[in-house]
Amino acid sequence: MQSTNSIFLIKPKSFGFNKQTSVSNSFQSKLKITDKEINKKVDREFNQMANTLIKNGIEVLIIEDSEEPKKPDAIFPNNWISTHQQGVIILYPMMAKNRRVERRGDIVTILKKKYKVKSVLDLSVFENENKFLEGTGSVILDRVFKKAYACLSPRTNKELFKEYCQHLGYEAIYFNAVDENRKKIYHTNVMMTLGTHFAVVCLEAIQSKFKRRLIIEKLQESNREVIEISQDQTKHFAGNMLELKNSKNEILIVMSRSALSVLDAKQRKTLKKHGKLLPINIKTIETIGGGSVRCMIAENFLPQKR
Repeated sequence: MQSTNSIFLIKPKSFGFNKQTSVSNSFQSKLKITDKEINKKVDREFNQMANTLIKNGIEVLIIEDSEEPKKPDAIFPNNWISTHQQGVIILYPMMAKNRRVERRGDIVTILKKKYKVKSVLDLSVFENENKFLEGTGSVILDRVFKKAYACLSPRTNKELFKEYCQHLGYEAIYFNAVDENRKKIYHTNVMMTLGTHFAVVCLEAIQSKFKRRLIIEKLQESNREVIEISQDQTKHFAGNMLELKNSKNEILIVMSRSALSVLDAKQRKTLKKHGKLLPINIKTIETIGGGSVRCMIAENFLPQKR
């Protein structure tokens, strides 16, 4: 099973421009509006996204951000936690010090109460060695074919990625990728999306021709149709999609309206073969936060308690 119909979202209390992450995230931008206006817009966008997913048959668990400490990026939980069908929760090492407080034990407790959790693997100790691996931002997991893809960056350590894949029994596929200004792309999930039968990837961002060919081969081996996107489309979060499966067993391809707006007719037509396109307006969140719809969603693969 590649996609799930169960997710959780963190409703933010202190969303804002994070100076610590902006050093490595070129997708972040400041808006010339007041904090009050930002909070109002973000609250509206978050609620619209949650309601849209619920109306389309997705099981959504909404968890409130805590007031203290202030966490400007709490809205992006997929960087610090992932869940797995075997009843495993993995916690990840984060590069920005002010993001490490997003790892909340009470959220793990909530999941343990609702779902079957056999073990929790805490990789945050690697922060002491300055080795980072930021969840499903850093790593794109092919849960069916047991392959993992990672764009190496200050937030995605090659040695730790390889150890992680060995532990999970996944094949490790890693590469270097840069944006149009030759800056390393900070997270894999802004340039690559995996669905059950398709893959979206910005091949022109990958510097090595050998790696480009390798990635295409690995994706085609996994019976996926490859949809190539450009650097400009990537900049507008066209790589930051997520496939979900709703309560009617229908495939949804969730993305931002910004992402949909830059896709051409052929790309849209190809995607529609693989699921219903579900665009959501989160313009304020993705502009200030430098992450889009996929970054906001923590997928839940844990078995439900009976």
